[in-house]
Amino acid sequence: MVSVVMSVFNGERFLREAVESVLEQTFREFEFIVVDDGSTDQSASILDSYRKSDARVRVYHQENKGLIESLNRGCSLAQGKYIARMDADDIAVRERLMWQVDFMEKHPQVAVLGGAVEWIDATGKSLGTHNTPVADCEIKSELLHRNVFWHPTVIMLREGFVSSGGYRKVVVDAEDYDLWLRIADRCQLANLETVVLKYRIHPFQVSMSKRRQQTLCKLAAQASASLRRNGTPDPLEAVKEITPAVLAELGVTEARQQSVLASDWRNWIRNMCLAGEYSVALKAADGMLQSDLQYVERWQIADLYLIIARLYWRQKRLLKSFLAAVRAVMTRPVVAGRPLKLLLRRLGLA
Repeated sequence: MVSVVMSVFNGERFLREAVESVLEQTFREFEFIVVDDGSTDQSASILDSYRKSDARVRVYHQENKGLIESLNRGCSLAQGKYIARMDADDIAVRERLMWQVDFMEKHPQVAVLGGAVEWIDATGKSLGTHNTPVADCEIKSELLHRNVFWHPTVIMLREGFVSSGGYRKVVVDAEDYDLWLRIADRCQLANLETVVLKYRIHPFQVSMSKRRQQTLCKLAAQASASLRRNGTPDPLEAVKEITPAVLAELGVTEARQQSVLASDWRNWIRNMCLAGEYSVALKAADGMLQSDLQYVERWQIADLYLIIARLYWRQKRLLKSFLAAVRAVMTRPVVAGRPLKLLLRRLGLA
């Protein structure tokens, strides 16, 4: 009924938890296809040990080819009616497949189904729950502006995946978002309100390590979807690499590129702070300030300086914290009122 597909590259740290969360599903009619993408740590031997002890596990070893080729290979090997995605650093809720298969069987018009997630840090500590739009109309409205699916929560019709052409290599690190946008052109989409996965926040995620490329490809996927909806042939079919110049040709100005990149960086820096990865967050923030911010709005820059001030304060580097706060106020004086607003809220006066 279901083919669970996972790609692994040097994922030994969290791999056992991820694999066992799939094997312990209450729904049992599945095969578990894992592509080892040239791992150099103990991932290969860990996967082989599960393959030998559980007939549902199918492991394929290959030279490192990257996530997109690995996922396309895994999905091409799938025999199930549905393909369920899973990542090597997350934990699936035991009832995940049962809930999702039940929904898909009752809603045959839906081609892609995701669900809510609980964020966890590297140690498994809960960082809160994150929901997404659930109805097709809401999802398609939001999808033009942001990705409303957590990739490792998704289950999709194998037939729909194949007919869409699978993941496209040109939109590296935003391949899932591009796929949902293309499937949305002709199929219905849905999300479960229920938490189906524990989504791990840590410094080695693609979303953090390849932030710039992911943002550029996200913008390309959005531009491509908008053009398709206006009757224009998909422009990305003839593109080999997403660059700022390519985005400009698609109508995405340099100002928008910088603004969205700054926003995405700030969000992930905050996520690292939430996960307690303060040194990683500080390094990322410093790196962002050294990049081209010509078109970035002043409030975004001021907000970034405030984040840096708080990070230095946590490290007890008080002078640097004070200087960063001063830079925030110099960039946008109105931020000086934030501490007062916070105090008034705590006193119930605002």
